[in-house]
Amino acid sequence: MQGQQTKQGPGTRMREARRMEAIGLIRAGATQADVARQLRVSREAVRKWWDRYQRGGLRALRARPRTGHPRQVALPVLRKRLPRLLAKGATAHGYATDIWTLSRVSDVIEREFGVRYSVGHTWRLLVEGLGWTCQKPERRARERDDRAVQKWRREVWPEIQKTPAAGVAR
Repeated sequence: MQGQQTKQGPGTRMREARRMEAIGLIRAGATQADVARQLRVSREAVRKWWDRYQRGGLRALRARPRTGHPRQVALPVLRKRLPRLLAKGATAHGYATDIWTLSRVSDVIEREFGVRYSVGHTWRLLVEGLGWTCQKPERRARERDDRAVQKWRREVWPEIQKTPAAGVAR
């Protein structure tokens, strides 16, 4: 891991300092139970720290880089940029219609942030992370011609709606 920078927040440094303090207290004569009470941690944690110290010295208590999958995109970044991106509309992002679907939002996130989220995670991000709700598009078409609809109702619909001939069972 030489040359690799790892980000460690203030919490990581505080936990490391607490481990170092615990070892200092034990070396000064305090019991593990006293140290646990004083630092408000479990006795098991103090026992593990002491074991690590005995096997590897103070170096064994140093903060280690995070393992596992790196965090993809920070939520504050998404909260700030994603609404602005989506406000431009789906057509601005190359879609034929201006309706946002979860898969389209997921595609935009991948293009803009370089991270691929599943449809389910995109849903959680929008609902829980941004506080958005599911919206249904309006049923009425934008291209609707109200005059033509009224004319059709007045002239064509009555012809279609004629009553059946007498004697025909319904």
